[in-house]
Amino acid sequence: MSSRNGSELHVLCSSGQLFLQPLWDRLRTWEALIQSPFFPVVFSITTYVGFCLPFVVLDVLCPWVPALRRYKIHPDFSPSAWQLLPCLGQTLYQHVVFVFPMTLLHWATSPTLLPPEAPELLQLVRHVVLCLLLFDTEFFVWHVLHHKVPWLYRTFHKMHHQNSSLFALATQYMSVGELLSLGFFDMMNVLLLQCHPLTVLTFHVVNIWLSVEDHSGYDFPWSTHKLVPFGWYGGVEHHDLHHSQFTCNFAPYFTHWDRILGTLRSAHSK
Repeated sequence: MSSRNGSELHVLCSSGQLFLQPLWDRLRTWEALIQSPFFPVVFSITTYVGFCLPFVVLDVLCPWVPALRRYKIHPDFSPSAWQLLPCLGQTLYQHVVFVFPMTLLHWATSPTLLPPEAPELLQLVRHVVLCLLLFDTEFFVWHVLHHKVPWLYRTFHKMHHQNSSLFALATQYMSVGELLSLGFFDMMNVLLLQCHPLTVLTFHVVNIWLSVEDHSGYDFPWSTHKLVPFGWYGGVEHHDLHHSQFTCNFAPYFTHWDRILGTLRSAHSK
């Protein structure tokens, strides 16, 4: 009986791995590209711009399509080309000039190895959630410090607040110091948890999407904060309050740290 239960548990655990194995096998056919020092930068930029573009299109259409305005948290605001282009240019410049050399250094000292086996599905989900929770905690501490210490704010964080009204391409409009700090948190978390390369890619996609969504300026019925129960996730209006008031809602995604430390403010209490 014990042997039978053990084999059933093994089959159950392996099924999650088998679910992801075809995807991982397909990705491994691009092994040379994934192991290239260019891949992290290209992957990051294309994922980020790909997530931003639909919101840019919505911003262009919004003045002409009244139905879209009901989902926009600031219906009378649309970013101009003079706001969009510097944000996009800043992202491209920083990734080429600062992120790529660091990626090249990491590639030279610690080349990426792609294991033949995919991660188990539950393990992937668990690690992605843990990475998000760790990142949320680390950025909360970083964020509070940079709002409480004037020199830190002026030197590293002020640039991100130059756009008081949110739009998608403003997500990564930040100083080099802030960008590298966030990248450091990402890297340390996946190393700490010893994440599978597929988990790392998944985490980066989810993290970029959540960041863009929080800065998009749109609150849709399917937005993440409406899918996560009990008010545990902030959302775009939550983050918009931080940009307009500076003294609340410091955590990027979840609400537990702001709730515990008394810096949480609901968008409905405006």
